[in-house]
Amino acid sequence: MPITLLCLILCSGPINHQIPAQQIPARQPQLPLPPRPLQTIDLSGPRFGLTMLSQGTVDMLATEHNVVVQPVVSQFGWQFEKRLYTSPDGMSALTEFVPLISGLEQGQALPSLSWLAGVRSASGLEFGIGPNFSPVGAGLVIAAGVTIRSGALNVPLNFAFATSKSGARVSILTGFTIRR
Repeated sequence: MPITLLCLILCSGPINHQIPAQQIPARQPQLPLPPRPLQTIDLSGPRFGLTMLSQGTVDMLATEHNVVVQPVVSQFGWQFEKRLYTSPDGMSALTEFVPLISGLEQGQALPSLSWLAGVRSASGLEFGIGPNFSPVGAGLVIAAGVTIRSGALNVPLNFAFATSKSGARVSILTGFTIRR
């Protein structure tokens, strides 16, 4: 008999090895998985509004960037929004990228970029949180609002609070999207 076959016979255990009933792990019930979304929905569109800058932000722009602005600046930009999933009760998970330019009415072009992950209820209430990048530094942005629907037209009204090392900024933004 070849050595390999002999080793296999001697090293293998009994064929009908049984585990006592109390040692058999209980079978866990399988929870149903939520249905996968059939498609993502693009709800991108223009945004415009106003931002109130803290005095620290106004001072930092002047001293570090040689940019002189009043404490209230305009905002113009675009919100790139994707609805990732909607539950049967209408709660949606979404993600947004929001590049904005502020200060145009004062002859300045101050960029900012926010990325938010959030939720929207069936009634249109929404909340999101994520990072914000601007000339005054990186920080956190928290936004909340409501979206009013009229057919395929959506009109958001959002309030945002952004932090940075120079101070806080508070924004109110609106715009529109058309559900495609």
